[in-house]
Amino acid sequence: MRQVQVAALAATAVAFAGLAGCADRPNDLDTYYDDPVPSSAPVTPPAPAAAPAAAPPPSQERTATTPALLTDADVAAEEVRKATKPATPSKCLAPLVERVPEEQRKRSDWQYPSGASLSHQVLVTKGAAEAVNRLICSGATPVQLTPTGAEAQRAWCETDKGAAVCTVLLARGDVISAVQVAASTQARATDAAKRLAPISAAALVRVSS
Repeated sequence: MRQVQVAALAATAVAFAGLAGCADRPNDLDTYYDDPVPSSAPVTPPAPAAAPAAAPPPSQERTATTPALLTDADVAAEEVRKATKPATPSKCLAPLVERVPEEQRKRSDWQYPSGASLSHQVLVTKGAAEAVNRLICSGATPVQLTPTGAEAQRAWCETDKGAAVCTVLLARGDVISAVQVAASTQARATDAAKRLAPISAAALVRVSS
């Protein structure tokens, strides 16, 4: 009997010791067995990818200035009609025209009832006045023009492909105006070129007005 009491006391002591070992932990069954609370630190989202830089706009090419080009109304007094094909620049004018890119040229062509031709070209190029003053046509006959108000002017007549061709060159800013009349005689071509000189000069002024 005494052995049973000793064993019971020993078991009670062990149980009490176990309870004492847990005495320093909170006695809250709702939280005691909960999983660990995850960290509440904010998560920084990744920075958005930088947008690609916009491509620069293509450079705009300079084109011949339309207002300086003679119109049907400008040449109505010449009693001409639109030509079915453009006239070929004379041998003295051709080198100047060919140095200017095609996209920087504009032209119009007409025909007289007599079969003579009238052509007008507008060229856009830097140093327009210098180009006009520097042009020399060997063997051509100079034509005197009254002042037109252009920054530079030059006129001459030459024989080209059996026809008398008279040319009037005017420059203002970056624009060159080239009028050519091809006729059966130099007198007719000269008279027409002189009549058209002030008209083409007025058209040049339209560029800046």
